[in-house]
Amino acid sequence: MDEDAPEPDYAAQAETISKKYIIADLHIDVPHRLHDSNEDISEATDGGDFDYPRAVKGGLDAPFMSIYIPANLEFEAEGESYKLANELIDNVEAIVANNPDKFALATSPAEVRENHKKGLISLPMGMENGSPIEGKLDNVQYFYDRGIRYITLAHSRSNHLSDSSYDEARPNGGLSDFGKDVVREMNRLGIMVDVSHLSDEAFYDVMEVSSAPVIASHSSARDFTPGFERNMNDDMIEAMAEKGGVIFINFGSTFISQDSIDNNNAYKEAVKNYIDSNNLDPEADAASIESFRKSYRQRNPFEFADREDVLDHIEHVIDLVGVDYVGLGSDYDGVGDSLPTGLKDVSTYPNLIKGLLERGYSEQDIAKMLSGNLMRVWTEVERRAAQ
Repeated sequence: MDEDAPEPDYAAQAETISKKYIIADLHIDVPHRLHDSNEDISEATDGGDFDYPRAVKGGLDAPFMSIYIPANLEFEAEGESYKLANELIDNVEAIVANNPDKFALATSPAEVRENHKKGLISLPMGMENGSPIEGKLDNVQYFYDRGIRYITLAHSRSNHLSDSSYDEARPNGGLSDFGKDVVREMNRLGIMVDVSHLSDEAFYDVMEVSSAPVIASHSSARDFTPGFERNMNDDMIEAMAEKGGVIFINFGSTFISQDSIDNNNAYKEAVKNYIDSNNLDPEADAASIESFRKSYRQRNPFEFADREDVLDHIEHVIDLVGVDYVGLGSDYDGVGDSLPTGLKDVSTYPNLIKGLLERGYSEQDIAKMLSGNLMRVWTEVERRAAQ
């Protein structure tokens, strides 16, 4: 080895790679962020993690717009989930219609590639929470026709399709019988089945029922966060990879760092104790509670993860099952202000690429992580549907 050889310019290489290859991110919560806001993401925005200038800077070409439906059972029962899903899809279509020189819809890998050639940012869509299906199998076809290309079967509460990892109530014991029918219908149509948020039992039901590879659109490795069922354990990652599926790593600090989880849990416990010990009403005494929150955080700042933690999760998956089964599912605009240092918004993908180069990954391997693995699994889901 030549000791006098200059250090590689990883930052410059990362910038080149970020522009050379399609970067896809499987989970960005722009539609929900904009639902109650008049922000124009075609221009630079003060808030949020995503806008057009920052996406261009970061080389982001295919951010999956999350059609996020809150996990509210009453909301679901009243038909509001279906209504909200349509409103959010309308909003994504409006972004494209108002900015045809910047954005384009995409419902297939081929359309993503075609948009990339034209210099347009693709806005494919995934539905986070299957509650808008509302017990009607025809609605799976309906949302496919509206452009939905993955469905996260549940969110933070169990629903009529699946049990949730966040919910102590597990009425389905995994997937419901109707949930299994929905998975089969998604296979038939070519919608990717997303296991993020599901209980472990529901995950294994999906693996048994689905004839096509499945994805985890925004999950991380439970190896780093023992006891956090929202993340995937090694057996699950291996089972998913065996069927050709891909885990897309969530960037949120409380997904990837046990220290961040512990810090956040201590904060929530302190707030709860303050409310209980003072017999406060969350609505009537909101100002007092908010004052306590700010005071606590001044004394005990949130402990952020950093870029290296995200890289550790990516590397763990690669060491476990290989480079073909991992991608990016940041959860930008979905995890509040808990994003890791070095990866605070969509302009920072080159910094992540730089870290991968520093760890010795080749350009070809990095290209797989950025979008190659997504394109492979999405194409395979389409192929099986066509059969």
